[in-house]
Amino acid sequence: MMFRYLSQPSGSHSDSQVRLTINDREISVPAGTSVWAAMAQTGETVTRLSPVNEQERSAYCAMGVCFECLVEIDGMPNRQACLTQVQDGMSVKRQEITQTSEAVATHNSDNTVQYQEGQ
Repeated sequence: MMFRYLSQPSGSHSDSQVRLTINDREISVPAGTSVWAAMAQTGETVTRLSPVNEQERSAYCAMGVCFECLVEIDGMPNRQACLTQVQDGMSVKRQEITQTSEAVATHNSDNTVQYQEGQ
């Protein structure tokens, strides 16, 4: 396996596990893990498609500078995987917004807006 978790002292917050879904695959990772680290640990390293040529992209700097790790989290696109901590029940998907995509906004009953790829 290419990526591994660093060992943590016992009693740290990483003793608890968080369950989330990455590209329709349910996984469990230590609390406090970034979305990018969870993706890398499970081998899901493609974060998005390039908007111009639709080539697969992945995290480059993994510290919030390059914006290559943009993913869709709980229906919201353009979230930086390297700067977002996992949360229980979170749904992460590879972002596939390209020049030919169209974003469609859905207004929910709780006054939140959810974006998804349209036709």
